[in-house]
Amino acid sequence: MNIKKMSILFFLQKNKTNKKGNCPVRCRITYNKNRREFSTGFFIKPEYWNSKKQKAFFPNDNNYINNQLSLIKQEINQAFLFLQVNNKSFDVNDVYLQFKGETTKENKTLLEVFIMHNNRVKVLIGKEYSKATYHKFQEAKMHVESFLKSTYKKNDILLSSIKLNFLNDFDFYLKSVKNHKQITINKSIQRVRKIIKLALAEGFLASDPFILYKPKRVVKTIVFLTTEELKSLEVFCFKQPRLQLVKDLFIFCCYTGLAYQEMSVLDKSHIRIGFDGNEWIEMYRQKTKSHLSIPLLPKAKLILTKYDNQLPSISNQKFNSYLKEIAEIVGIQKRLTHHIARKTFASTVLLYNDVPMEIVSKLLGHSKITITQSHYAEVIQKKVSEEIRRLNEG
Repeated sequence: MNIKKMSILFFLQKNKTNKKGNCPVRCRITYNKNRREFSTGFFIKPEYWNSKKQKAFFPNDNNYINNQLSLIKQEINQAFLFLQVNNKSFDVNDVYLQFKGETTKENKTLLEVFIMHNNRVKVLIGKEYSKATYHKFQEAKMHVESFLKSTYKKNDILLSSIKLNFLNDFDFYLKSVKNHKQITINKSIQRVRKIIKLALAEGFLASDPFILYKPKRVVKTIVFLTTEELKSLEVFCFKQPRLQLVKDLFIFCCYTGLAYQEMSVLDKSHIRIGFDGNEWIEMYRQKTKSHLSIPLLPKAKLILTKYDNQLPSISNQKFNSYLKEIAEIVGIQKRLTHHIARKTFASTVLLYNDVPMEIVSKLLGHSKITITQSHYAEVIQKKVSEEIRRLNEG
């Protein structure tokens, strides 16, 4: 049994005195040289409080607050005794959690930490995270919930009981029940692993159960418009204004590489004169938290000028829906999405024009050049093959 002592202290928070002259009464638990403070929810005037006796002395002999404080102290001691008897090790935060009737660190569940993480992300939307990131983690949490019910017949699972095979089972479930592709499965697993990392950082887990896990490899095929396809789309004029608008926005992204999130917020403030005297797009990329600096190529500039440097707003869902119509009308035998514009910028506009990989990586806003290399190695190989064929024919 743990025989270390714990102390409980009630005190007034005088810097939070309200208009009536009352101060909040706070409680401080000290255990193993660490503290945990919380509000008791009671307020009294400073002159009624005796810190040495840890009691309030009211003119009307009202003992309600003293009785409540005594009850709080009793419940904290009971929580401490419970942890001493039932846990090998615990800290002051566990004492507080036990007192509040919440799970202690050793008994935290996966979904509890998921909720903790997602709530933090939600608060930081627009500051550190995007709405899309929040929704992706919410979706991952829902997948875990349905997986637990389907595979383990549980509503939740203790962190301490998670083993390496958890991710293999999760992978199998997403593939067999949800019909997800491996690349989508890897993203979901990546988000679960981030939750586990948070649990480790918070002290809810002693070791990483997934430390030996290796994600299944995915063979990526980069889909982009060829020079001929891009040109045929550029010269095509649509009668429907909505299709012409989406075509313009798509072409703009083919010559800037902007992802949907950045395209949707682009305005005049992002267009600046660069060191070379030309116009550049200067903005912050949400996904990688990096700064984007992209030269405004002539064809992109024409489209931006057409819309007075303020691109019209359209949802990603409608954008991709209209692109399907555009592909059918123009005769492009590829499933067009907004992301293909970004791939076209990297491949057809940059790499096929001998722009070095390092610059491509910078313009795309990738956090590491290895990401660019892994994505576009096939494009480089194709470019080399075409050059060799051209030399052989010559």
